[in-house]
Amino acid sequence: VAIGKNMRTKVNASIGTSSDIVDYDAEVRKAKAAQAAGADTLMELSVGGDLDRVRREVIAAVDLPVGNVPLYQAFCEAARKYGDPNKLDEEMLFDLIEQQCEDGMAFMAVHCGINLYTIERLKKQGYRYGGLVSKGGVSMVSWMLANNRENPLYEKFDRVVDILKKTDTVLSLGNGLRAGAIHDSHDRAMVQELLINCELAELGQEMGCQMLVEGPGHMPLDEIETNIRLQKRMSNDAPYYMLGPISSDAVPGYDHISAAIGSAQSSRFGADLICYITPAEHLALPNEQDVVDGVKAARVAAYIGDMNKYPERGRERDKAMSKARRDLNWEKQFKLCLYPEDAKAIRDSRTPEDENTCT
Repeated sequence: VAIGKNMRTKVNASIGTSSDIVDYDAEVRKAKAAQAAGADTLMELSVGGDLDRVRREVIAAVDLPVGNVPLYQAFCEAARKYGDPNKLDEEMLFDLIEQQCEDGMAFMAVHCGINLYTIERLKKQGYRYGGLVSKGGVSMVSWMLANNRENPLYEKFDRVVDILKKTDTVLSLGNGLRAGAIHDSHDRAMVQELLINCELAELGQEMGCQMLVEGPGHMPLDEIETNIRLQKRMSNDAPYYMLGPISSDAVPGYDHISAAIGSAQSSRFGADLICYITPAEHLALPNEQDVVDGVKAARVAAYIGDMNKYPERGRERDKAMSKARRDLNWEKQFKLCLYPEDAKAIRDSRTPEDENTCT
């Protein structure tokens, strides 16, 4: 899967067990549903149960590039082994990253951009409406404070790169201090981490590693263009992976729509990969239908964004659709749909007596 400049915007779907719900077969079904709905990549983000098992079963079940967050398993295993995730051993972390790469991870979100300086920015800033919402980010911050040590993923970034290069795994620079509320968007901690991640993206490219920079998850629409232009300028145009963004915090149950609106903006201004959001966001672990709805909303958003990012080639389908509608050519209209089966099902369920009737 090609992700980057001059490519259509790709869509990622995320699945995974929780600490409360562990159903390996359900995660495999969700992975397959995401692929069938049109996801381009998949992230396996389990934090409950046998994490090696679920990762390997998901990789085997789909033909998509699969990514993950190694810190999840690292801190889970430290908690099981020592009774305290903050007792995570540095060598244990690097060994786990290597093992996961060898299992076939196509890309990996690694939280390298959190360092002691970013934590100082966070402390001086004080209040955050959404707090820290990244599981990997809050775990690493907790570890650094408990051990009074630098983040080993930042301190030994060259080692991270060397491990991922062995298996040609893409290094996605995780955003552990991203805003979890639109009122925290572009606060000092978030911007500081973005700056460091952009520096690391350029360094990683120079070292011969394929890189992604992860973007925010909650952001008002009027800040999206600035955010993307800033990332592209600071990272030497590294591919940008936006987690939506969700563009309002007040629509639980419809966060997939809120995120689709933000994602269309992201795509339009240059984001290269967007992560779907499901209707279950902030409410529950997504089920299979939530996954399908999330992927379809994100694909619509990416398509609309690309219409504006690439106006010369991105609007041909719409031009053809307009002609088919003018001619009342239903079969051609269905063929031109992003999701023909959905459009046809609605039409077939309430077909008018006269096929030429305007709806």
